[in-house]
Amino acid sequence: MIEKTSLLHRMDAGMIMIKEVTTMPMIDLPLRELETYQGINPKPSDFDRYWDAALEELEKVDPSPELVPSKFQAPSADCYHLYFTGVGAVRIHAQLLKPRNTIGRGPGLVRFHGYSANAGDWSEKLVYTAQGFVVAAMDCRGQGGLSETYPGRKHSTLRGILVGDLNEPPETFLYRAIYLDAVQLVRVLMKMDGVDPLRIGVMGGSQGGALSLAAAALEPGIQKCAPLYPFLCDFQRVWELDLGEQPYEELKNWFRRFDPTHSREQEIFTRLGYLDVQFLAPRIRGEVLMGTGLMDRICPPSTQFAVYHKINARKRMILYPDFGHESIPGFADEVFQFMMELAR
Repeated sequence: MIEKTSLLHRMDAGMIMIKEVTTMPMIDLPLRELETYQGINPKPSDFDRYWDAALEELEKVDPSPELVPSKFQAPSADCYHLYFTGVGAVRIHAQLLKPRNTIGRGPGLVRFHGYSANAGDWSEKLVYTAQGFVVAAMDCRGQGGLSETYPGRKHSTLRGILVGDLNEPPETFLYRAIYLDAVQLVRVLMKMDGVDPLRIGVMGGSQGGALSLAAAALEPGIQKCAPLYPFLCDFQRVWELDLGEQPYEELKNWFRRFDPTHSREQEIFTRLGYLDVQFLAPRIRGEVLMGTGLMDRICPPSTQFAVYHKINARKRMILYPDFGHESIPGFADEVFQFMMELAR
C-alpha cells in the first residue's frame, strides 16, 4: 500500500498532482520511489546519431499533401481526408478538420491514436474546431486506418508492430517510420493556410501518448504536448514486472518463440532502446501535461515516470490512484483547458 501523500508534490521543472489518499493498492513501486525512478532499459550508444540521421532523411521527403473532402461534414467545420508522403515513399492518411468562418491564423492540434486503432470518429474533434483549432488526426501506418504500410499497399495488422522487425536493421524499424510520420504531419499542419505555426499542440493516449512525446521531441516547434499513459517506454522494466498486457505481451511471446534462454536479452532491449521515448524526452521544448493511472497494468506507472523525469521542459503530471489503462474521468477536460492556452 502507498502511504498517505500530500496534495501536491513538486519535482524538477514540474509538478505531480494527486488527491490526498490514505491507502491504495500497489502494482508497481511505491509513490515515493516512483518520484525518483529513472528507468532501466539500456540506451544505444548511437541513439542521438540515429535520430539525427532519421530527421535528415525526413527533410529530403516532399510530403506532397493532398486534401479530399470527406463524406462527413459539420456545420462548423470543413472535413477532409489528408494524404501526405512519409519516409519510404509511403502515403499516410489523416483526418483534417478546419473551422469555418475564421479570420487570420489559429492554433493547430494533432491527435494520435492507440495501438492498432485508427483516427477515430470525426465528430469527437469538433470540440476543438469550435474553439478555432485546425485539427489533424493520423492513421498510423500498418494499423487500423487508411494509411499505407508499404508504397501502394495497405497492410493493416493487429499485432506484431512492436517486435516484427527486431531482427532487422534499426533503420528499418516500423516504429521509426511512424515517429517520423508524426513529425511530418505536424510540419504539414504548420504550413497550412489558417494555421499559426507558433501555436501547435499534440495529444494522445497509450501509443498516441508515446507519439505525442516523440513528435514534441523531434519537432521543437510544438508548444503543447498532452500524453495519457504513454506506451513505448522502458521496455525492460515492463518485462521484469511481468505486467505487460496487450501490446507489450508481444515482447514476452517473442522471447518464448525466438530466444527462449534469453541469450540475446541485452541486445534486444538495447535495440528497442532506439524507440524508447524516455531517451527522446530530453529533446522536448514545449510544455507537457501527462496523465497516469497508478493501477495501469498495460503501461506500468514506473515506465511513465521514467519518461517524465527526463523531460527538462515545463511539465505537470496528474496521477489517478484508482485507474488503469482506461478512460479517466476529468483528464480530457484538463487537456482541453491546457490546449485552450494556445487559442488565447
